[in-house]
Amino acid sequence: MTSLVTQFVQQYSRLVFGKKLKTNRSTNRCKLTSISSHKLSSLRQRHSRSHSKSVPTVSTNTSSTDVISTSPALFNRAIQVLYGYRCPLNRPLAIRILQHLCQQQQQQQQQQQLCASSLSSSSILGHQMTIGAAQAILGFCYEFGLGIKPCFEKAEHHYLLATNILTATSLECTGASDMQGLATDSLFSMMHQACLVAVARLAFLRKYGRPGVKMDRCEADYYEAMMVEQQQFLDTSALSWFRHAAQVYKCAASQYCLGVCYHDGLAVSKDEDEAFLWYKKSADQGNCRGQGILGYCYGEGFGVDKDERMAITWYRRAAAQGETVAVYNIGYCFEEGIGVDKDIAEAVRWYTLAAQQGNAFAQNALGYCYEDGIGVIKDVGQAVVWYQHSADQGYPWAQCNLGYCHQNGIGVDKDPVKGAYWYTQAAQQGHSRAQHNLGFCYQNGIGVEKRPVEAVQWYQRSANQGNIFAYHSLGYCYQNGLGVELDEREAVYWYYLSAEQRHAPAQLSLGFCYRNGVGVKKNEREAVKWFRRSAQQGNALAQNSLGFCYEEGLGLTKDATHAVYWYLKAAKQNNPWAQCNLGFCYANGIGVTPQLTKAVYWYRKAAAQHHARAQDKLGVHLQMGLGILQDMTLAVKYFSLSAQQGQISAQYHLALCYEKGMGVQENLQEALHWYEKAAASGCRNSQERLRRLLLRYCLENISATNSIQSTMDNWALQPSSARPTGWISGFAAPAA
Repeated sequence: MTSLVTQFVQQYSRLVFGKKLKTNRSTNRCKLTSISSHKLSSLRQRHSRSHSKSVPTVSTNTSSTDVISTSPALFNRAIQVLYGYRCPLNRPLAIRILQHLCQQQQQQQQQQQLCASSLSSSSILGHQMTIGAAQAILGFCYEFGLGIKPCFEKAEHHYLLATNILTATSLECTGASDMQGLATDSLFSMMHQACLVAVARLAFLRKYGRPGVKMDRCEADYYEAMMVEQQQFLDTSALSWFRHAAQVYKCAASQYCLGVCYHDGLAVSKDEDEAFLWYKKSADQGNCRGQGILGYCYGEGFGVDKDERMAITWYRRAAAQGETVAVYNIGYCFEEGIGVDKDIAEAVRWYTLAAQQGNAFAQNALGYCYEDGIGVIKDVGQAVVWYQHSADQGYPWAQCNLGYCHQNGIGVDKDPVKGAYWYTQAAQQGHSRAQHNLGFCYQNGIGVEKRPVEAVQWYQRSANQGNIFAYHSLGYCYQNGLGVELDEREAVYWYYLSAEQRHAPAQLSLGFCYRNGVGVKKNEREAVKWFRRSAQQGNALAQNSLGFCYEEGLGLTKDATHAVYWYLKAAKQNNPWAQCNLGFCYANGIGVTPQLTKAVYWYRKAAAQHHARAQDKLGVHLQMGLGILQDMTLAVKYFSLSAQQGQISAQYHLALCYEKGMGVQENLQEALHWYEKAAASGCRNSQERLRRLLLRYCLENISATNSIQSTMDNWALQPSSARPTGWISGFAAPAA
């Protein structure tokens, strides 16, 4: 029996490595396993009869030295029966052998201690790498359902164990005493390449996720870098295992994985044509992952001419096998009308199917449908539920959407702290929109401590990815010196980058820069150009600004009719500035027939939004009974609301009410207070009224004379350039 076991080891080492495995006669008694003679007989029968159903068991009753010296051959046997290479295909046997090897990891430290005196450090390291290889390939089997029920969670578990072994062994290699030549040893190199399968697949799973496996783009970057580092370690291709399995074993799963590496540029230069070639080979063998990604290639024109009908065909083939990404993509095709007639309800049906199977992309898409009422009855609560499911799996888009819901109280109680938390989760994965939103939180202290410098840092990260919102926000920070030194030219630069990509708020900001000469030479015609571009996209502020340009003839020919046109567009969007301006046009017949009732209507709309000028105008109409029943008391209320916001004309009107006792009890002290506020801002009428009222107050209240004289002296001592024209010091007020 001993000779049979020895022959078994040597036979399969020759098949895989092309050379004999050195053996030690003293350890041949327990080579490979302690398989009984009748099981060895059964094993021999399977070489001649592929229909045999008996599966040998693998015993662990071997010495530590034998385990270490025979584990590579045992691993090779597992690979052969896994792929049916030069022997019958027997994946259940492969799984059992791999599981047996993986179980040895728990006893590995003890084995090393027992064998330290009889085996070289290179042998021990080779054994460690073999166990890592077994973990990696077992994970691969779990991921793609080779000989065992697919399970992404178990695949991830074994991949992580393999990666940990690879990292530890690589570090130990540098300190081994007899490592000379180990890097060029074909056995060690093969095990190393098998371990890299785990690294490559972890990079994929962390980047794209799968049901039960959390995405983490930061970890994905780490594993991608690890691939390159390990490739340099042995100066071999990190894709050797995938390539060998794809070409020699014709393994459809490996063909798909090789395509992914070319697709993403993982340890190899990106190559669309090569990626498509391997995807096609995998799909033609019926691999659902290959079929799904092939649909993507046809849909996007990736490595092949774009063919949307062919895309939906391959998606359907993959979906029929339960590939959740393909199920999601079919929903997307129905939503956008790609290769099929647009059908939102059908899209939601497919999204729901994929979401219920745990697909994070579909869960986010379904949440969006519920949030906006796309193909379903709007239900923001349900939207949050699906966003949460997806976010918990690490999908950054869902994390960003969930953060927005928490920040704004959509479907959940408003919680800025949770909003900032989810923005942070997505931002750390490199999600540009979340990075911008997190920057906004830091700029304004929403859910986090106000930190302008940190806000700029997040804006910059987002801008580096081409996010147009971040361009605009960076421009705002530079214009106002928030978190950076004030630099108006730099502000214009960022505004322009965003405006050129049709971001309406940036176009508006750039227009203001040209109108006011901020960071650029003043140019009203250029300002109008940018106002118009923004206004045509529906930006209410830009529509109001363009209307004002038409009303005043700034940068174009004066046209009151066009002014009203743009004011009305903005006013219908509830813009208070436009509503007030439109009310003024109706009150004074600018571009329209005078209609005082319409003027009051629009003033009311703006005043309800606390627009100071509109509140003052509405007060005047109430005081005079213009387009509305006269109500002096209500007029005073609106004057007061407006005056408290610093509206100069309202301060004058309120002071006049207190002086005359109109709508309020006469109160000369209050009148003096509001006249003085308005006069200090340059209101000529207030300056004149204040002079008269002070004289009257002197006559009625002699005790106030000294304080009044002091006020007069203080203003009189100011330089003429600082004194409002027409002040009590004796300067005559020019004719209004």
